[in-house]
Amino acid sequence: MTSNNGSYKKGEIYLVQEYDTSGSEQKKNRPWILVGASPINKARKVVVAIPLSTSAIESNPITVKIYFNNIIQCAVLDQIRALDKKRFIRFEGALDQHDIDLIDDNLRKVLAL
Repeated sequence: MTSNNGSYKKGEIYLVQEYDTSGSEQKKNRPWILVGASPINKARKVVVAIPLSTSAIESNPITVKIYFNNIIQCAVLDQIRALDKKRFIRFEGALDQHDIDLIDDNLRKVLAL
């Protein structure tokens, strides 16, 4: 389980257990960024999130390069999902406001909002 006392704030990153995948979905544990509103994340059993990848190539707006845990990674915005909190293995950290804003701006483009 996670070690952040269940705050589930937008921009936080959790290592998530992947299972019940299909087709080209990844079947490995990977970090996911919470992108939903913090009050909703805390109140619900599921959260809206996007995965991080070390192998994806930056291609705005679909993938956005961020720097997390001393590694350049890509947030994969077209793989947005609702994840049950029971899948969360541990809290990994949080993005700074600049990266949250960058993800928000590009999510609006991907979702045509």
